[in-house]
Amino acid sequence: MRSAFLVAICIVALLQTSPAFTQDAGTKDLARPAQNQSVNPGINDSFLDPELDVDAWLQRFEVESREVYAAKDEIVAAFGLQSGDRVADIGTGTGLYVEPFCDAVGKDGWVYAIDIAPKFVQRVSQIAEHKRLDNVTPVLGSGNDICLPPASIDAAFVCDVYHHFEFPSQSLRSIHRAMKPGGQLVVIDFERIEGVSREWTMGHVRAGKDVFRKEIEAAGFEFVEEVKLERFKENYFLRFRRP
Repeated sequence: MRSAFLVAICIVALLQTSPAFTQDAGTKDLARPAQNQSVNPGINDSFLDPELDVDAWLQRFEVESREVYAAKDEIVAAFGLQSGDRVADIGTGTGLYVEPFCDAVGKDGWVYAIDIAPKFVQRVSQIAEHKRLDNVTPVLGSGNDICLPPASIDAAFVCDVYHHFEFPSQSLRSIHRAMKPGGQLVVIDFERIEGVSREWTMGHVRAGKDVFRKEIEAAGFEFVEEVKLERFKENYFLRFRRP
């Protein structure tokens, strides 16, 4: 049933992105033909590799030296999910936040664990089955669409993933469309400051916080706040709202 639903929601979402559909007022500026040129070509090649080694990524993603792993509990608390919420974990990766989100939204809520890497989606499916997380749907997204139906989520979580959006205006449009009015979008990413940030960050992350914030606001989201977390030295936490 979960696989069938996954296919169904992807088909619905892709239909909704067709030019034949009218965009809502909040995204009318993005209804123009989107640029087809990637803002960071090749950044996702390793995740799309059919030979992707999930265990190797586990060793990189789920370690104490990674801030979003070490601060997981603090992040979930700051996100502020409520019982009954439907949340999209966009770029779920190894599924680090899937179980905590399931706990936060309760049996009446739902978690959509979305990734463009088939092997990550498969891992989340295995986690959900093994831990009996009945309120999880793993979703294979595309490079520019989260593949969820309109007004299907109350919140979206983009953690260390926004800089991997190759087509940010299109991806943001799909998030905006999928989110109910009043819903929240949380974006966590790396500070990119010349002379301060690590060399890896400067080479890997295409732009800084201010640029990303402007892109998100241009997509029809309202900036709410930057949340300061004690464990964050390299990352930042931004909260937005869909009007």
